[in-house]
Amino acid sequence: SRPLPGLATLSLASNRLGQLEPGVPGALPQLRELLLQDNPWVCSCSILPLWRWLSHNRDKVREKSLLLCRVPELLNKYPIMAFGDESFRQCQDTSLSPKHYIAFFTIGPFSFLASIFFCTFLGSLVVFYHSLRRESHCWRRPRICRVH
Repeated sequence: SRPLPGLATLSLASNRLGQLEPGVPGALPQLRELLLQDNPWVCSCSILPLWRWLSHNRDKVREKSLLLCRVPELLNKYPIMAFGDESFRQCQDTSLSPKHYIAFFTIGPFSFLASIFFCTFLGSLVVFYHSLRRESHCWRRPRICRVH
């Protein structure tokens, strides 16, 4: 597919769209008018990118009041533009940036190795403590500690 950098008007009205790919409106820098009405919009977390774009580009969308949710049933005929930031509070971006991947893959193995060393050290201390205790016990009662 070829990019359409000069596209000024895009009509996606009455196309049975439930959602719009997040990058579509942003990939059209010259877009002055976007028609989206009469589509059965799925109002879940997946609509967040579209809602953000619509919120920042209100002047480019005609018939905003006709952008209505169809699904879930509880939100049937609810206007998309009536949502606020708080509506999407439970929606989280789960993708990790490269910086977060590096931190995850550095801290994870490091903490695993640190816990192994800590457990080994603690186990050695317990063994050492018990061996000292046994030796001190043998000093007091040599008859009990004889090796058979």
